[in-house]
Amino acid sequence: MKNDWKRKWCGLYGLLMIFSCAGAPAVNVPPAKMASRQAIVVKTAGWNASEAVLQAYERESEYSSWVAVGRKIPVVAGRNGMGWGDGLHQAGDAKSGPVKREGDGRAPAGIFRLGSAFGYDRAEMTSWIRIPYKQMTAAHRCVNDVHSIYYNRIVDAGQVRPDWSSSEEMLRRDNLYHLGIVVDHNVDPVASGRGSCIFLHVWEGPARGTSGCTAMDKEDLELLLLWLLPEAGPVLVQLPEAEYAKIRDVWGLP
Repeated sequence: MKNDWKRKWCGLYGLLMIFSCAGAPAVNVPPAKMASRQAIVVKTAGWNASEAVLQAYERESEYSSWVAVGRKIPVVAGRNGMGWGDGLHQAGDAKSGPVKREGDGRAPAGIFRLGSAFGYDRAEMTSWIRIPYKQMTAAHRCVNDVHSIYYNRIVDAGQVRPDWSSSEEMLRRDNLYHLGIVVDHNVDPVASGRGSCIFLHVWEGPARGTSGCTAMDKEDLELLLLWLLPEAGPVLVQLPEAEYAKIRDVWGLP
């Protein structure tokens, strides 16, 4: 009886929970930071699948029901699938699925803030993007060297003293970063080796998984950027379908 009561309580408050609910990872942040009104949900067929489906949802308040926005969008996750990341949740028991590591070719699973956008165009050309936006230049790098003090950060190499042996160019020749959204994975605090430089960005194609990001057609990414509102506290939810079904009510997911 006690467990039934606890499960109903968790389902009622969903994303506002700050304690552990049986059978699922728990939210571990203050409720005010979890009161999101926009959610981008990405689901794969399993932990090792790279092809996925994205659906956007919104609600009027943290106490309202989620409503689907727009159509389902085909996307790709990591070339090796997903692994539990570090975000607005606890990874839980590692036996419930793989854990995200640097260089593993997996996209992070869990709930993550979407805080800022980036791209190649000047800021004055992107006034239609309402979340914070930063133009990338040839000097910008995202550092993936686990030994660097700038690990998992986008930096201007001309403004800092480089201490890394590997990094990603943010002004790419293939235009995959022509537009992108930063996924707040492994940021508070940053744990060395838990994965870096996770974005939503333009894909190479529907059958090409990424190194750990989630990618889609440029037009679909533009629609998401047009929709996102900073005051809505947007989040990304990424999970395999079976895992999503198990914890949907506990986390209060759409």
